[in-house]
Amino acid sequence: MKNIFLLLSLLAVVNLSAQQKFITTKGKEIIGVNGKPFLIRGTNIGNWLVPEGYMFKFQKTSSARLINEMLLELVGPDETNMFWKKYLDNYITAADIHWLKSTGINSIRVPFNYRLFTTEDYMGGEGEARGFALLDKVIGWCKKEGLYVLLDMHCAPGGQTGDNIDDSYAYPFLFESKASRALTTSIWKKIAARYKNETTVMCYDLLNEPIPHFADTARFNPMLEPLYKEITRVIREVDKNHILFLGGSQWDSNFKIFGQPFDSKLVYTFHKYWTDSTTVVIQDYIDFRNKYNVPIYCGETGENTDDWVRGFKNTLEKNNIGWHYWPYKKLDNDRGFVTFKMPPHYEQVIQFADTTRSDFGEIRKNRPTNAAEIKMALEGFLNNCKFQHTIINKSYIEALGLH
Repeated sequence: MKNIFLLLSLLAVVNLSAQQKFITTKGKEIIGVNGKPFLIRGTNIGNWLVPEGYMFKFQKTSSARLINEMLLELVGPDETNMFWKKYLDNYITAADIHWLKSTGINSIRVPFNYRLFTTEDYMGGEGEARGFALLDKVIGWCKKEGLYVLLDMHCAPGGQTGDNIDDSYAYPFLFESKASRALTTSIWKKIAARYKNETTVMCYDLLNEPIPHFADTARFNPMLEPLYKEITRVIREVDKNHILFLGGSQWDSNFKIFGQPFDSKLVYTFHKYWTDSTTVVIQDYIDFRNKYNVPIYCGETGENTDDWVRGFKNTLEKNNIGWHYWPYKKLDNDRGFVTFKMPPHYEQVIQFADTTRSDFGEIRKNRPTNAAEIKMALEGFLNNCKFQHTIINKSYIEALGLH
């Protein structure tokens, strides 16, 4: 009996040790692998797996789907596929991740589009093998550098938002479609099954910024938490290790839709842009944390002056709230960690993207005539976005208390 007791004790210690390799939660705290509170500090690598028009300097061509359509009309399918392949290879690389680690951050948030895990054509390819290859690559880079990864379903089947940010069709069809909800849960289950033992993956952010303010919020808001519960249920069938992050409705701003926490490893996430930088603007989330004894976190913020970035970062940390500022890299804009220059002739691409192209005649009429200049513009973009050609925004980084 003594030997059996010792064996059981040893197994318990081994099991506890294995559990401690994963970041977890305890009360209001996110807990690191050392058993101490872990304050998230990092950035979003937006515009990589989810291209957004405004980060290409487009006004009307705002989502990944629309950008792809514009490129098809501009240079044709073969050149478009080649562009996306080089884009995925160049925009975020091991060099980017290595440098980010040197600034003092501890984690990155990786937005992705569900289409990477389907047979839908997306960014010049299809199939879940491709999607996992891309995630494996960035997770591998982060593992080497000692950075944690948050996986964020930025674009869900059918659209959880109905705007450019979720690359959808202007309406949150996800909540009305049984098939889209089933596909969402299926993709998350596959992701969780693949990374269930990967300690570099910190957590899964189930849905980015669901249900906008201009939707029928009275109708859609009550649908959100039940969907979170269903996704959680299927994830827990294969992965009991990772934290799950739940964003509020109305662009991750409304926590009133949540009831009693339904899982032991939940973090509630809010996004905050273009507000004051004082505690008043996050008091509702702090009250929610106190009421339910759960951690909260700011998944996106920034896009503002250095003074605002500094002020809001200090407000968050004063209130023990971790953060991922948005985004890491931008074209010709210093409101991020790094920027890169606009290439020659790129204004022609912008003009075509923002010109009305409602029929074939307009497409032919408005397409730039100098193919060599367009090729130079697109190749210039792909070259300039490489880390070695970026410009480090020192004052922005200092505003975040990094180096």
